[in-house]
Amino acid sequence: QVQLIESGGGSVQPGGSLRLTCTASGFPFEYTTISWFRQAPGKEREPLSCVYSDGHSNYTDSVKDRFTISRDNGEGRVYLQMNILRPEDPAVYFCAIPRHGRICFRDFHYYGQGTQVTVGP
Repeated sequence: QVQLIESGGGSVQPGGSLRLTCTASGFPFEYTTISWFRQAPGKEREPLSCVYSDGHSNYTDSVKDRFTISRDNGEGRVYLQMNILRPEDPAVYFCAIPRHGRICFRDFHYYGQGTQVTVGP
Protein backbone atom coordinates (compact mmCIF):
# COMPACT_ATOMS: atom_id res chain seq x y z
CA GLN A 1 0.00 0.00 0.00
CA VAL A 2 1.01 3.64 -0.28
CA GLN A 3 3.47 4.61 2.40
CA LEU A 4 5.08 8.00 3.05
CA ILE A 5 7.52 8.38 5.94
CA GLU A 6 8.87 11.78 6.93
CA SER A 7 12.12 12.17 8.86
CA GLY A 8 14.75 14.77 9.64
CA GLY A 9 12.85 17.13 11.87
CA GLY A 10 14.35 18.58 15.01
CA SER A 11 15.11 21.74 16.89
CA VAL A 12 17.28 24.53 15.49
CA GLN A 13 18.03 28.13 16.28
CA PRO A 14 16.64 30.93 14.11
CA GLY A 15 18.69 31.15 10.95
CA GLY A 16 19.55 27.47 11.09
CA SER A 17 18.91 24.69 8.60
CA LEU A 18 17.32 21.29 8.46
CA ARG A 19 16.85 18.73 5.70
CA LEU A 20 13.66 16.71 5.74
CA THR A 21 13.36 13.40 3.95
CA CYS A 22 10.25 11.72 2.61
CA THR A 23 10.68 8.02 1.93
CA ALA A 24 7.99 6.63 -0.34
CA SER A 25 6.82 3.18 -1.35
CA GLY A 26 3.79 1.31 -2.65
CA PHE A 27 3.15 3.36 -5.81
CA PRO A 28 4.96 4.35 -9.04
CA PHE A 29 7.08 7.02 -7.40
CA GLU A 30 8.90 8.24 -10.51
CA TYR A 31 5.58 9.28 -12.11
CA THR A 32 4.08 10.93 -9.03
CA THR A 33 4.06 14.53 -7.87
CA ILE A 34 5.13 14.85 -4.24
CA SER A 35 4.24 17.84 -2.08
CA TRP A 36 5.25 19.12 1.33
CA PHE A 37 2.90 20.92 3.66
CA ARG A 38 3.02 21.87 7.33
CA GLN A 39 0.56 22.35 10.11
CA ALA A 40 1.10 24.24 13.34
CA PRO A 41 -1.20 23.87 16.37
CA GLY A 42 -4.40 25.81 15.90
CA LYS A 43 -3.55 26.74 12.33
CA GLU A 44 -4.69 25.51 8.96
CA ARG A 45 -2.63 23.24 6.79
CA GLU A 46 -0.11 25.29 4.81
CA PRO A 47 1.26 24.00 1.51
CA LEU A 48 4.96 24.67 0.96
CA SER A 49 6.43 23.07 -2.09
CA CYS A 50 6.09 20.29 -4.62
CA VAL A 51 8.18 18.46 -7.15
CA TYR A 52 6.66 17.03 -10.31
CA SER A 53 7.62 13.79 -11.99
CA ASP A 54 9.71 15.73 -14.53
CA GLY A 55 11.73 17.30 -11.72
CA HIS A 56 10.26 20.78 -11.95
CA SER A 57 9.32 22.32 -8.64
CA ASN A 58 7.02 24.92 -7.20
CA TYR A 59 7.04 26.92 -3.97
CA THR A 60 4.69 29.10 -2.01
CA ASP A 61 5.75 32.64 -1.20
CA SER A 62 6.36 31.88 2.48
CA VAL A 63 9.27 29.53 1.70
CA LYS A 64 10.43 30.61 -1.71
CA ASP A 65 14.17 31.44 -1.69
CA ARG A 66 14.63 29.62 1.64
CA PHE A 67 13.50 26.05 0.96
CA THR A 68 14.61 23.73 -1.84
CA ILE A 69 12.83 20.55 -2.85
CA SER A 70 14.46 17.70 -4.74
CA ARG A 71 13.79 14.09 -5.55
CA ASP A 72 15.78 10.90 -6.01
CA ASN A 73 13.73 8.52 -8.10
CA GLY A 74 16.21 5.70 -7.63
CA GLU A 75 15.84 5.85 -3.85
CA GLY A 76 12.15 6.77 -3.80
CA ARG A 77 12.86 9.88 -1.73
CA VAL A 78 12.00 13.55 -1.76
CA TYR A 79 14.02 16.04 0.21
CA LEU A 80 13.15 19.46 1.57
CA GLN A 81 16.21 21.54 2.39
CA MET A 82 15.13 24.30 4.75
CA ASN A 83 17.46 27.24 5.29
CA ILE A 84 17.18 30.47 7.25
CA LEU A 85 14.53 28.97 9.53
CA ARG A 86 12.39 31.56 11.25
CA PRO A 87 10.39 31.63 14.49
CA GLU A 88 7.20 31.28 12.40
CA ASP A 89 8.36 28.02 10.77
CA PRO A 90 7.72 25.57 13.65
CA ALA A 91 5.10 22.97 12.74
CA VAL A 92 4.67 19.34 11.89
CA TYR A 93 5.88 18.86 8.33
CA PHE A 94 4.26 16.32 6.04
CA CYS A 95 4.99 14.94 2.61
CA ALA A 96 1.98 14.11 0.54
CA ILE A 97 0.60 12.94 -2.77
CA PRO A 98 -1.84 15.45 -4.24
CA ARG A 99 -5.00 13.97 -5.75
CA HIS A 100 -4.42 15.93 -8.96
CA GLY A 101 -0.74 15.86 -9.83
CA ARG A 102 -0.49 19.21 -11.56
CA ILE A 103 -2.41 20.98 -8.76
CA CYS A 104 0.12 20.29 -6.07
CA PHE A 105 -0.86 22.69 -3.27
CA ARG A 106 -4.20 21.23 -2.25
CA ASP A 107 -6.35 18.14 -2.00
CA PHE A 108 -3.72 15.86 -0.56
CA HIS A 109 -4.72 12.26 -1.12
CA TYR A 110 -2.06 10.52 0.99
CA TYR A 111 0.40 11.79 3.57
CA GLY A 112 2.56 10.42 6.33
CA GLN A 113 2.73 10.89 10.10
CA GLY A 114 4.83 14.02 9.83
CA THR A 115 8.02 15.21 11.45
CA GLN A 116 8.23 17.99 14.03
CA VAL A 117 10.30 21.11 13.37
CA THR A 118 11.04 23.50 16.21
CA VAL A 119 12.80 26.85 15.91
CA GLY A 120 13.93 28.55 19.05
CA PRO A 121 16.83 29.87 21.09
